[in-house]
Amino acid sequence: MPADLTVATKVERKPKLSAHVAASLRSQILAGDIGVGQKLPTESQLTEAFGVSRTVIREAVANLAADGLVESRQGAGIFVCERPAMAFSSITQDIGMKISHALNVIEVRMGLEIESAGLAAQRRNAAQEAAIQEAFFEFDRLLAMGEATGRSDFMFHRAIAAATNNPFYVEVLDALGMRAIPCDITSPWGTDSLLTREYQVMLQREHLAILKAISAGDAEAARAAMRAHLTESQRRYRDRLAGQQADYRFGSAATP
Repeated sequence: MPADLTVATKVERKPKLSAHVAASLRSQILAGDIGVGQKLPTESQLTEAFGVSRTVIREAVANLAADGLVESRQGAGIFVCERPAMAFSSITQDIGMKISHALNVIEVRMGLEIESAGLAAQRRNAAQEAAIQEAFFEFDRLLAMGEATGRSDFMFHRAIAAATNNPFYVEVLDALGMRAIPCDITSPWGTDSLLTREYQVMLQREHLAILKAISAGDAEAARAAMRAHLTESQRRYRDRLAGQQADYRFGSAATP
């Protein structure tokens, strides 16, 4: 955890190899690195790539199958599924990178994720809690290295949705995909004033409050922490949009 991210109470890391493998494969699938209908590497290849046992790989693949991301075809291997969330692709295909569109996405996420945080606090199992923690610590690792945190940010929220044990929360979030986290150093905004290290540290503090509440099994605190996180994100984007509009008015006034 970064030195400047101080908290009164530290969350105990609960590493679980299968959750780590599942999160990595899930991230590749959601990013399109492993496309729909494409076969996953063989069990032997995954064992070698991740340096884990076959048992760990099988558990990770079982988690992906439970999420509806992959399916086993007897004698052929494991393949990426045509996910139900893709039926909603028309909702998000034209969202783009406009701040006004990001605000619309956050509004939808508030209706979805506040309750999902509360349900995750009540329903998560050990593997699901470990997946949330792994995504949190991956954000830390990338932040410390100055690398893009957007994917780990999304995986943190997706792991919470999965921990509701209601697949529709995951499906809707998957429909939004990385558009749910439009501000990342790989995006067109990555070099502007909105995305700074201080901004990302603030996000991680908010993530920590959510994680602690879920780990404590406190549904109301989890809802409150997620509401605070998304409300702050909404405020930050609104401030940015207001700044853009002010710049536009000033530019228009100065045009002969």
